[in-house]
Amino acid sequence: MPNGTLVKHFFGQGDELDPEDRFNLNRKTRSKRLREIYSILMKHKFLRGFSPEEFREVLEELGPSFVKIGQTLSTRSEILPQAYCDELAKLQSECDPLPFDEVQDALRAIFGNDLEKTFAHIDPNPLGSASLAQVHKARLATGEIAAIKVQRPGVKATMAQDIDIMRVMAKRAQRFSKSTQMVDLSEVVEEMWSTFLEETDFACEADNLVVFKQLNKDVAFIDCPQVFPDLCSEYCLVMEYIEGTPIYDHDRLRELGYNLTEIGEKMLDNYATQILDHGFFHADPHPGNIMVRDGKVIYIDLGIMGRLTPAERAGFGTIIAAVGQKDPGKLKDALLSFAIQRDNDAIDHPRLLAELDLLLTSYGSCDVKDIDIGKLLADVLALTRVSKVVLPTSITNVSRGIVTMEGTVADFIANDSIVNIINNHLMRSSNPIETARDELIDAAIELNKAADGLAQAASYSGETLRMLTRGQLKFNMEMLGSEAPMAALAKIMNRLSIGIIVAGLFIGSSMLAPYSNEGPLIFGVPFISFFGFVGAFILSAWIILDIWRKK
Repeated sequence: MPNGTLVKHFFGQGDELDPEDRFNLNRKTRSKRLREIYSILMKHKFLRGFSPEEFREVLEELGPSFVKIGQTLSTRSEILPQAYCDELAKLQSECDPLPFDEVQDALRAIFGNDLEKTFAHIDPNPLGSASLAQVHKARLATGEIAAIKVQRPGVKATMAQDIDIMRVMAKRAQRFSKSTQMVDLSEVVEEMWSTFLEETDFACEADNLVVFKQLNKDVAFIDCPQVFPDLCSEYCLVMEYIEGTPIYDHDRLRELGYNLTEIGEKMLDNYATQILDHGFFHADPHPGNIMVRDGKVIYIDLGIMGRLTPAERAGFGTIIAAVGQKDPGKLKDALLSFAIQRDNDAIDHPRLLAELDLLLTSYGSCDVKDIDIGKLLADVLALTRVSKVVLPTSITNVSRGIVTMEGTVADFIANDSIVNIINNHLMRSSNPIETARDELIDAAIELNKAADGLAQAASYSGETLRMLTRGQLKFNMEMLGSEAPMAALAKIMNRLSIGIIVAGLFIGSSMLAPYSNEGPLIFGVPFISFFGFVGAFILSAWIILDIWRKK
């Protein structure tokens, strides 16, 4: 095999560990990429708008980063008209294929002289051609039928440049966006960067396949391809060949006798297991990543996986349970316990509780099947930002994964919701006896705290009454929320005071003028009177400008 330097140069990268050096991220390459994007948009006359077909073609020409955005939008019919979603769905599997000669060159750069020794035959016709990689069917020298996933040369550097441009734009946009209700764009872009590094490292995906298969080994209806780890690298993934039906081919699935409702329910229930039990879940379950074969739903692309710690799994389960029970107090406590950072002094707890109550009430008026989980989670996250509560990035991964999964199976479970399915999963996975015992223990603890509180209150009230009868009791009062009106009142008083000073200067200077015949004169006005008039004029102009500026 050749050394890593040759491989990285073939795929358009340097050897440096610093991403800016490895992907040539600098002002020159950034400007060049921006010119490319602008020329593509002008070529398609973007100012006059796009038809669905033109929109898909533009995203394909712009490159893999934009194709990924298009794949996400294809499952979001509440954002785009259905005609656009249907056209963008083609991005899940369709992309202009690389010539086989280029694929062979890429494989030779990876395997070197061992290429012929490793593969007995490689089918020149691709199984699929996506924006990031191309897949070919092959027969290994040992006889197994495999699928070779080869990264497109230069695509990693292009994606790095696109995200670098987004990073610069996000930083500039943040200067003009001071509202706490706005998404932290820089944080979103940095999350995209982390996802990009994981998704474009096929060795990482090989590890994901091994872990996912092990965790789901006892699940009869979920699987993933077997991987050949010794043949995998950063730019090439060799795994078991899967011949099945794409999840988005509904007509073909019906012809084969599958019940789409059953598929959707099982997928969502297993997804709840991935999140709440395993803490290792598919973070990008769009239709192009899923196939059905022999009664099993098979995830064929595990490039983007999410991970949750045990504490995060429990916290997210509590959040979903609170939404299902429409309990704002429980939801508030769950969000605060889940937070990685919060400003307790700045949080308006009564307001947060009231806002969550209104939110759950508005969704409570909907049928379960009509709940838009994406909008619900977005609204909850927006409330936490307003309340200065910072949630971990894992919650964003979970939210995005759930939204994508529900979009993937939306037509399969028209009369159900992922919130309901996750709640049912929580109820099934919990032991009723243990749950009752835990609730009794919690009740006993709270009762003990209440008893202690009552005893302290009785003690304090007795002392307070004794001090009151002796005339020793004093009160310090603070009016919460009085800062704004007091500040406004202070401004009014300041203007009145300056107005009185101006009037005094005008009157005093006028009264002194006739009696100050001696001494220097300025424009025929005595020295003292002149400066009194100037001071009064300046203060008058300041008051008028201040009133005009502040309306």
